[in-house]
Amino acid sequence: MYATTEQPGRSPRFVQLFAPKLLTVLGEGYHLRHLRADALAGLTVAIVALPLSMAIAIASGATPAQGLYTAIVGGFLVSALGGSRFQIGGPAGAFIVLVAATVAAHGMEGLILATMLSGIMLALLGFLRLGTFIKFIPFPVTVGFTAGIAVIIFASQIKDLLGLTLAHEPGELLEKIPALWAVRDSVTPVAIAVAGATIALILLIGRYRPHWPGMLIAVVAASALTALAGLPVETIGTRFGGIPSTLPLPHLPAITVEKIVAVLPAAMSFTLLGAIESLLSAVVADGMTGRRHRSNCELVAQGAANIGSALFGGFCVTGTIARTATNVRAGAHGPVAGMLHALFLLLFVLIAAPLASYIPLATLAGVLAVVAWNMIDRVEIGVLLRSGWAEGIVLAATFLLTIFRDLTEAIVIGFSLGALIFIHRMSQIAAVEVDAPLVAVDLPDTAEPRAAYDEQAADPEIVVYRISGALFFGAAASIGAVLDQIRDGHKALVIDLSAVPFLDSTGANMIGGLAEKAHRRGVAIWISGASRGVRRVLLTHGLRPPTCHYAPDIRTAVERQRGKSVLPASSKDQSDARSTPE
Repeated sequence: MYATTEQPGRSPRFVQLFAPKLLTVLGEGYHLRHLRADALAGLTVAIVALPLSMAIAIASGATPAQGLYTAIVGGFLVSALGGSRFQIGGPAGAFIVLVAATVAAHGMEGLILATMLSGIMLALLGFLRLGTFIKFIPFPVTVGFTAGIAVIIFASQIKDLLGLTLAHEPGELLEKIPALWAVRDSVTPVAIAVAGATIALILLIGRYRPHWPGMLIAVVAASALTALAGLPVETIGTRFGGIPSTLPLPHLPAITVEKIVAVLPAAMSFTLLGAIESLLSAVVADGMTGRRHRSNCELVAQGAANIGSALFGGFCVTGTIARTATNVRAGAHGPVAGMLHALFLLLFVLIAAPLASYIPLATLAGVLAVVAWNMIDRVEIGVLLRSGWAEGIVLAATFLLTIFRDLTEAIVIGFSLGALIFIHRMSQIAAVEVDAPLVAVDLPDTAEPRAAYDEQAADPEIVVYRISGALFFGAAASIGAVLDQIRDGHKALVIDLSAVPFLDSTGANMIGGLAEKAHRRGVAIWISGASRGVRRVLLTHGLRPPTCHYAPDIRTAVERQRGKSVLPASSKDQSDARSTPE
């Protein structure tokens, strides 16, 4: 059904980076069968998104109507302008913590302003082509903060799951648990029964009828039972007064310099998490379909969607993994499915909004409890913990910081730990082999030539070192200590870099200092086997004849040092140096 690759055309580079996938799909030819597939997939996703959008909004401290506005406006723009064929945008569970904290600190107007600023930042990230770098977030960090968010989401639903009465619920977990425990006498057994029945029904449908919309069926069943039996539980109608049956007119939030400065940290957190979440969702869709998304175009679309959502009173929009996966499994052909999903949600607001008043909050809490459980990737956590202490430390640090500190801080520290561990491991891989054999070229099988080469390798006047692994700042010190052992009896030092895939400025500076020292002592330095990229860095740092000479392999370097080459060594290695563009 899906092509395995998406070949870039001959269009200009800008078009390849930022052209929405909607244009690509329409350019391929869009027929009635494609519209039928997209309409079915869009309806399926809308059925999943309907209860989730309201539940996420309520958990975030917003109204259920705002959750629907976010899914309608943001979801439409993400699909229409995005760089992924199958991305579904809308409110995401990962934002619950940040959104709730922003509402508590700056009010609803502050949240809307932060969302708009985040949209501008996301668009700038895309136009600056920084989407590729977002993918460098280590996998343990992604798993850790996702699991941490899941714990916080579940903790935020305890109040409604148990039907507790609490005037002000603290946002911090360490403050929330004692506050909930203090009002334990207000537990409502009916709310517990409704929430438990909701969770059980979702799990049963997921097990025995996985293609059925379990969350929507559970919400409809609980709402009907509450309305007909008059169950004494809190509903959307009793807390929020229902959902308006129209979209609000677009309007700008109150914008002042002081307000922008106040909400800027929240906007930056929205931007970081939104970029990670949306591109991760696009990568998941690519893995399911064999397609390739345009990461920078996707960020621009996410930016436009957040600005549009804020104009209509919504909040943060991002790509949602579960709804995107549902879209793919439902047989979507392209972005039209996501656009139709938004239109189906709009149709619900226009026609059936009054029915939402009967939805019990305990039911929506049960829905989010299932979402939180599914967010925790238990298999991958087990794999990471078995992979070694380093992965476990990054995972645990990110997880605990997400729960007890701050999501942005968790990502930054987790990324920093992952980077330090990577540097340490790369420095351990880099090694120096002393008196390396002459293996840069294939040798004849006869014994006489091999004996001659062995005699060359054993020459006490020429010492050969072969470096393997990346020669960068993490490994430069240890390798430099080995190389910096030139004895008076040495006439030449051959440094073979054929097994060095990468050389940074620190490594080049280390070799340069060694070459200067050797040149002053009359010791010739030969660099053999350097790739074009490695040689370019060396030449940029001034490693040229007569301080340093170049050869394609160890044998050639030894022969030139002994005067056995056709050209004089000095002229030949200058020719080799000039052959590499700087």
